[in-house]
Amino acid sequence: MGLLSLLRKLRPNPEKEARILLLGLDNAGKTTILKQLASEDITTVSILEQMRFCFPNSVANAPQVTPTAGFNIKSVAADGFKLNVWDIGGQWKIRPYWKNYFANTDVLIYVIDCTDRKRLSEAGSELFEMLMDNRLKRVPLLVFANKQDLPSAMSASEVAEALGLVRLEERTWEIKACTAVDGTGIKEGMDWVCKNMKK
Repeated sequence: MGLLSLLRKLRPNPEKEARILLLGLDNAGKTTILKQLASEDITTVSILEQMRFCFPNSVANAPQVTPTAGFNIKSVAADGFKLNVWDIGGQWKIRPYWKNYFANTDVLIYVIDCTDRKRLSEAGSELFEMLMDNRLKRVPLLVFANKQDLPSAMSASEVAEALGLVRLEERTWEIKACTAVDGTGIKEGMDWVCKNMKK
């Protein structure tokens, strides 16, 4: 049984469909989170990624993890909602196209790689630029502070402070620590999503 079985409080016909936008820089763990939500095998996405980070010389000949070149969509049932989760690639060439997916978004989930201190300000700039778009004005924001299992990871509170999330006074937002490779913290984040769905 995967995370999906934990999220399901199955009702045969969910009361409402919701559109969830899952964004973040490349290698943040978006696709791994999406696969956890759908109870799919994540080993090809995240184990090699994690091994490369920890042991760069020992997995030189391992297969490459392919970044999401476009988007993935999965539907997940949770708390009476059918959550249509859109995972959009995070490479810099793709980011200008994120805005094409803003319309009708009910919740924005932004994933941060908490080990990537060099790109934290870039991640923050991308997030705040998106939040200025009128189509996301009243959309609740969940930030997943991912890769908490790694020793060099910043805590969720460190990430919130570094990004300046407290400046989001007129927006419903939350930051949750998580480890996408084993699902830790994802259920708690999705519980928050269901409770704070845009009306």
